[in-house]
Amino acid sequence: MHERHPTAQVVQVHDRIFLVDCGEGTQMQMSRFKIRRNKISHIFISHLHGDHYFGLAGLLSSYALNGRTEDLWLYAPAPLQQILELQFQAANAVLPYPLHFVALQGEQDLYEDKRLVISCFEVDHRVPCWGFLFREKKKPLHLVGEKLKEYAIPSSFYRQLKEGADYITKEGFIIKNEWVTEAPSPSLSYAYCADTAYMESLAGKLKGVTLLYHETTYLAASQEKAFSRGHSTTVEAASLAAKAGVKRLLIGHYSSRYEKLDEFLEECRPVFRDTSLAIEGVTYLVS
Repeated sequence: MHERHPTAQVVQVHDRIFLVDCGEGTQMQMSRFKIRRNKISHIFISHLHGDHYFGLAGLLSSYALNGRTEDLWLYAPAPLQQILELQFQAANAVLPYPLHFVALQGEQDLYEDKRLVISCFEVDHRVPCWGFLFREKKKPLHLVGEKLKEYAIPSSFYRQLKEGADYITKEGFIIKNEWVTEAPSPSLSYAYCADTAYMESLAGKLKGVTLLYHETTYLAASQEKAFSRGHSTTVEAASLAAKAGVKRLLIGHYSSRYEKLDEFLEECRPVFRDTSLAIEGVTYLVS
């Protein structure tokens, strides 16, 4: 409705691509926006309302039809495993690739590589529901090329310098790390708050996040309805962003009752100025 589809987000971190939620039409939208779906090896499903996962079985089947053999990791509420097994059993379908199912439980780290940690946290919805936090690890120090030459530090010691070590010459002279390095750029982070009522307690978990996505299903006048349905309003999302001290706020998951979205920004920006609308097909840089 209003040219807006159910929820799905592609998050790219360096050379890795992750899928967060998979509502109906996700495959079509990935084709439309030229997303390289075969590069996705980790999928995160926040909760079991259809607008967040009804496209998943089709996507998994398409991977099978296209001959995928690479492992795929799926992080989701525990009942989804049985749902998928029943669907594939009814279709007499066997996936030709390993599907690793990880049940979401409380707050935990789900994924880690040398640059990134992805964790989950519980939110307040009508069914068990989780948000996801993508955090870059602390970056190594930057080496200053002309200083390395000036002090004749061998390249074999560069890794130790990046980790903060001093260099000691053969003569016993100590070259301080800060003489040849600079502070790295800040580590970036992205938080995805799935469907949730307002939770002030999330401010601590999201403190200082670079970009926060938070649902704004309703405008402020519908606060009671939002609470009763486990959703948030514009002002509530903006208030949480302000309390958490995040850098930028991205709002979405608009109720279909609203055709135009200008009023969402008009209500958010007086509370949290750096707010943007989540629009389909738009790429948002975390910076």
